[in-house]
Amino acid sequence: MDDQINNSETPNSSWDGILQELVQKMVYEALVWSSLHGLVVGDKADQRSGEVPGVGLVHAPFALLPKSFPRTHWQQACELAPIFNELVDRVSLDGKFLQESLSRTKKVDTFTSRLLDIHSKMLEINKKEEIRLGLHRSDYMLDAQTKDLLQIELNTISSSFPGLSCLVGKLHKYLLDHYGNHLGLDSAQVPENTAVIQYAEALARAWKEFNDSRAVIMIVVQKDERNICDQVVAVVYFRAGYTPNDYPSESEWHARLLVEQSSAIKCPSISYHLAGTKKIQQELARANVLERQELYDFLDNSNVIDNAIERPDSYVLKPQREGGGNNIYGDDMKEVLLKWKREGSNELSAYILMQRIFPAVSRSIMVRNGVVHQDNAISELGIYGAYLRNKEKVILNDHCGYLMRTKVSSSNEGGVAAGFAVLDSVYLT
Repeated sequence: MDDQINNSETPNSSWDGILQELVQKMVYEALVWSSLHGLVVGDKADQRSGEVPGVGLVHAPFALLPKSFPRTHWQQACELAPIFNELVDRVSLDGKFLQESLSRTKKVDTFTSRLLDIHSKMLEINKKEEIRLGLHRSDYMLDAQTKDLLQIELNTISSSFPGLSCLVGKLHKYLLDHYGNHLGLDSAQVPENTAVIQYAEALARAWKEFNDSRAVIMIVVQKDERNICDQVVAVVYFRAGYTPNDYPSESEWHARLLVEQSSAIKCPSISYHLAGTKKIQQELARANVLERQELYDFLDNSNVIDNAIERPDSYVLKPQREGGGNNIYGDDMKEVLLKWKREGSNELSAYILMQRIFPAVSRSIMVRNGVVHQDNAISELGIYGAYLRNKEKVILNDHCGYLMRTKVSSSNEGGVAAGFAVLDSVYLT
């Protein structure tokens, strides 16, 4: 941390100036703090994890110090959250647009096809969601060349880590309160993160709007969920349901259909779920609604495919999936594109081709499973948003906290739960 010692604006720029002894002491205190304050997840190495309370827990992976982030871009991201909340709501009401935009994807993507089938049935019976609740997260990176804040994607289902992200911010404030003088850093520059509180308030207000004191709250989770200390509940809150693995049989699809047919408040409803697909975000970008990223439709622009084949490191191929670990990069992407082009395959419609964002690289100390790793890293900022509407009345529309994830710059994928990244916080400059 050479610059970090003398320059409070670059807490992640270099680490050479920090004594190894100080790093070890900070890591030890961070691990103790994590254990005492619940910054933990289930340990997949322990078979009893998630089954026996208090057994099989390990600290969540974290960066030792917060990531520098320009205050102006931070404010911009926060101000955009209510706009994207409203956009998702409006798109969700346009059933024809959702069905038409995903029609080609439906032919080659079984998972999206099943979601569209449920949506179609809701349209047939004219099912109205009078009370609509959205808990979203819009993800961004700072482009190193242009210095612009560029949107990666908008999540409308299972926007993870509102609880643990708050704890990481508190951990970093604690460390800077104790070691900030040694580092030239001020804990006041780490913004308060109230994501978990605001999400809980949104869920409580939705339950209140349902206006039935006998009503129960249900949460849908994945089997063998390890993130047991970060779950949120709602009338029906989908902490799962965003991957085909969550529907191993017809029973799960039938259950999803029953939920959609019910009068319960869904978070998200099937319309909100579909509105958050990458294909819909592509369509919105084409209509000049979302201009912060360049998304391309394979069937409408063959020149883009040729360009991606010639410059594979400048693009990424993304399927209609969430959760990390699904994207195709570099030479692997080039081979896939060449194969599909030769065959004239319709598989292209199940993917989005996106220009890659190349964020600035800085040094970071990351801790996972008690092991300290120092490497060049890049970070991704997620801004949480909450939206609640009852018919024509907007009850809540606001940004509510953030998620910062940091990963080694050599890694293409970025999911924390998938093992590619660590939790981080923001240091405003």
